[in-house]
Amino acid sequence: MAGIQKTNQGRRNVSAETDAVVIDQQKWEWSQLWKKEDWWAIWLGFLLIIAGMIIFLPRPPEGMTEKLAGADAALQAEDARAPFRTVEWHKANDSKGGLRATNEPYAKSIAKWLQMPGQWSSNVGESLYLSEEAAAQRRAKAEPAYFEAQEATKAALARAEAAQAVAAAALFNDPQLNAEAEKGISEWRKLREKERGSLRANATVQAYNKIGYLVGLSIFIGLFFTIGILFMDIDTAKFWKGFWFLFIIAVIAMIIGNQTTMRKYGFGDVLWAIVLGMLISNTVGAPKFIKEALQTEYFIKTGLVLLGAEILFSKIVSIGIPGIFVAWVVTPIVLITTYAFGQKILKMESKTLNITVSADMCVCGVSAAIATASACRAKKEELTIAVGMSMLFTAVMMIALPTFIVSVGMHPVLGGAWIGGTIDSTGAVVAAGAFLGETGMFVAATIKMIQNILIGVIAFGVAVYWCARVDCAPGQTVSKMEIWYRFPKFVLGFIGASIIISIMYSAMGSAGDVLLEHGLLRGFTRHAREWFFALAFASIGLSSNFRELAHHFKGGKPVILYVCGQSLNLILTLAMAYIMFFLVFPQITAGL
Repeated sequence: MAGIQKTNQGRRNVSAETDAVVIDQQKWEWSQLWKKEDWWAIWLGFLLIIAGMIIFLPRPPEGMTEKLAGADAALQAEDARAPFRTVEWHKANDSKGGLRATNEPYAKSIAKWLQMPGQWSSNVGESLYLSEEAAAQRRAKAEPAYFEAQEATKAALARAEAAQAVAAAALFNDPQLNAEAEKGISEWRKLREKERGSLRANATVQAYNKIGYLVGLSIFIGLFFTIGILFMDIDTAKFWKGFWFLFIIAVIAMIIGNQTTMRKYGFGDVLWAIVLGMLISNTVGAPKFIKEALQTEYFIKTGLVLLGAEILFSKIVSIGIPGIFVAWVVTPIVLITTYAFGQKILKMESKTLNITVSADMCVCGVSAAIATASACRAKKEELTIAVGMSMLFTAVMMIALPTFIVSVGMHPVLGGAWIGGTIDSTGAVVAAGAFLGETGMFVAATIKMIQNILIGVIAFGVAVYWCARVDCAPGQTVSKMEIWYRFPKFVLGFIGASIIISIMYSAMGSAGDVLLEHGLLRGFTRHAREWFFALAFASIGLSSNFRELAHHFKGGKPVILYVCGQSLNLILTLAMAYIMFFLVFPQITAGL
C-alpha cells in the first residue's frame, strides 16, 4: 500500500511539473505576440484590409444605389418575361457589372502605385516604359482588328435581337424559337467577350513609365514590413540593405513572367522568382547582406491573410452542395491516400516532405504547402521542392486540361469543376477556366475558392496528427498545447478575414460587389498580395541550395508521389463532379 501511495504521489508530482511547463509555455507563447511573424502577418494583413475599407467604402461611384436598383428591377422583370436570359437581361447585367469602384479616379491612382511590370513581346523595355510614339503605333496596329470585332459584335447583337423578337411573338412558348434565340444571344456574348479582351486593350493602350512608381512601391512595402521587423529581433538596417536586392529580383521575375509567350504557357512570376533566386544562390551564391531580408514566411503569410479576404461565402453558396462535395470530400481522400502511398509504397524517408507535397498537390498549391509545412515543421528545402513541383505541373495542367476538355466536348460545368478541383494555383484555375467560357470559369474559380477554405482545416489536422503520432515517442503523450504551438497562427487571420469580408459582402447586397469585390479586393488587397508572394518566392529561391535538395529526389520519389497523387485526384474529382452535378443535383447545373 505504501508503495502504491508513493507511486501515485510521484505521478502527481510529474503531472504538476508538466502543468507548470505548459503554463510557462503558454506565457511564453503569448509573450511572443509582438515577435513572431505569424502574428505580424495577421496584424499587417488586417491593417491593409482596414485601410482599404477606409479608402473604398465611403467613395462609391456616383448614382450607384439608383443604378443598381434599376438594373436589379430589369433583371427581375426579364427573368419573369422569358424562360432564358434575354438580350435585355444581359444589357442590364452588363450595366450592373460596369459599376466598379476600381473605375473611380482615386482607385486608378492606387492601381498605378501597385502596378506590376507590363506585358511585352520582343522589347523587354516595354515592360517598364512605353513612349507616346510607341503607344500610338500599337493603337494603329490594333485598331483595324478591334473595329472589325466591334462590327461583328453589333451584327451578332442585331441577329440575336431579331431571333428573340420572333420568340417573343410566340410568347416564348415555342421551344425551337427559344433555342434559336438563345443560340444567337450566346454567339453575341462570345463575340462581345472577344472584343472586350486583348483587342480593346491593345487598341486603347496609353503611354506609361512605371519606373518611378516601382521605386515608390518598394519604399512603401519596405516600410510596411519594417513595422513588424522592429519587434522581431531582426536588424532593421540589414533588412533594408537586403530588401532592395530582393525587390529587384521580384521585379525581374515579373518582367520575365509577363513576356507574352511565358504568360501563354503559364510560366508566371512565381516560378521565375524561385528560378532566379536558385540560380543566384547555387552559382555565384546569394550575397550575405540579403540574409536578413529573406523573410519568406513573413511575406507569404501576410499575403495569405489577404487571400482569406477573397474567399466569399456567398460565392460558395451559389454553387451549392455539389461544389462542396467536389472540394471537401475528394480533397481529404486524396491527401490521406497520397500520404499513405508515400510512406507505405514509396518508403519516403521524410514524412514532412511527404505530407507537404501531398497537401500542395491536392488542396491549393503553394498556400496549402506553406500552412502544412508550418504545422509539421518541414525544412525550407522540403517546402521549396513542393512549391517548385507545384509551379511546373500547374503550368502544364493549365494548358493541357482545358485543351482536353474542349476537344472532347465536355460540359462547361463538369469541365470547370474538374479544373477547379485539380489545378493547384487559383490564378491558373481562372485562366484555364476561361477557355470554357463564363460558366466554366465561374464554376472553376468557385470550386477552388471552396477548396481554399480547407487550408486551415488541413493545417490543424496535420498539427494534431504530428503531435499525436509522428513526433510522439512510444509511451509518451504530448501536451494539447503543443498542437497550439504547431498550428500556423496566420491561418486564424486567413479565416477571420474571410468571415468578416463575407459577412460585409452579404449585408451590402449588390453594393458589396461594387465596393468590396471590385474595389477593396481587386483594386487593393489582391495587388498587395501578389507583390508579397513575389517577394516570398524570391526569398525561397535565394535561400535554397541544390545540394541540400538533391538527396530528397533520390529515386525520383517526390515526382512519383506528385504524379500518382495528381492522377488519383483527376480521376476522383471528375467522377465526383459528374455524380454531384449531373446525377444528384442536375437542377443546380441547369441554373448555372
